Amino acid sequence: MSVSYEQHGRAALHLAHAASLAPSPHNSQPWFFAEEGHDHGFEIHADRGRRLALTDPGGRETVIACGAALFNARIAVRKLGFRPAVDLLPETGNPAYLARVAFAAHVPATYEEALMAGVMAHRHTHRGPFAAEPVPEELLDDLREQARAEGAALQVVEDPDQLDRLADLVRTAEDVHRADRGHTAEIAGCVGPAGVPVEACLYHPDCVLLSGRDYLGLVRQFAVPPQKWVSRTGTVAVLTTPYDTRTDWLRAGQALQRVLLYAEAHGVRAAFHTQPLEVPAVRAEVRTGIAFGRFPQLVLRLGHTNQTWATSRRGPAETLLHSDMQVR
Repeated sequence: MSVSYEQHGRAALHLAHAASLAPSPHNSQPWFFAEEGHDHGFEIHADRGRRLALTDPGGRETVIACGAALFNARIAVRKLGFRPAVDLLPETGNPAYLARVAFAAHVPATYEEALMAGVMAHRHTHRGPFAAEPVPEELLDDLREQARAEGAALQVVEDPDQLDRLADLVRTAEDVHRADRGHTAEIAGCVGPAGVPVEACLYHPDCVLLSGRDYLGLVRQFAVPPQKWVSRTGTVAVLTTPYDTRTDWLRAGQALQRVLLYAEAHGVRAAFHTQPLEVPAVRAEVRTGIAFGRFPQLVLRLGHTNQTWATSRRGPAETLLHSDMQVR
């Protein structure tokens, strides 16, 4: 359900556009937004009808995606010259209502905030190998600090044995998914003009150290990748939180987007490998064996690439409601 642009405030349209640029599982965009009258507030809701039921049965990845949308909304408020006043999980008994953003004091955006706002529309998820050029250690330190600023930790996996172990856990979970016909159908259904671009899926999913999603069923045609570029895997990292509540998931999403935008502003993009976090037993192994007891929320690779696959986004006409309208 939606209304015309003319019925929305300009600030709400600005925030809805920014929020819609966040990453989500296979570009599912599992959110909708609500405007309170006269731009008094902006609400972020999980759209349960767009959640991928087999990939994300508990809704954790949906909430993380909405957390990333929330961070974009916060940066959009800063671009307008105000501080965002954020209330997480504002309505007891309505778990789909994840956050409310209001306008607080007028304070000009910082250089860093302006930098992130400037690259928001250019950030895209990468799939496949990166360039061989490593991510500078100084930038990795900065990305760790960006995650810490949102209450999360970005753990770079540098030890070769730990990296091999994580790669094995990614492969184990991906094999579970590939053996499940329902799951393979759900993933394949995400490819297309409204989802993941076909051209982004043409690399064999096992062409780097961490196995990727087999969107096009390439493994059925080529059990072994024609080429494998282990040296072009990029830098592997795990984003973790101290606990595993919905609030932690929202914080993880905000930390993720803060890391991604800062990385984009410095010429680095990310690929995601969250398969081991979608299989409970494997996620437990990642937690105890890789994440030092913290809860892993995202597994990602970071690297340099000139390849860009822009994904389509639903605009405010499809995602923005008034708060007094019937919520889906």
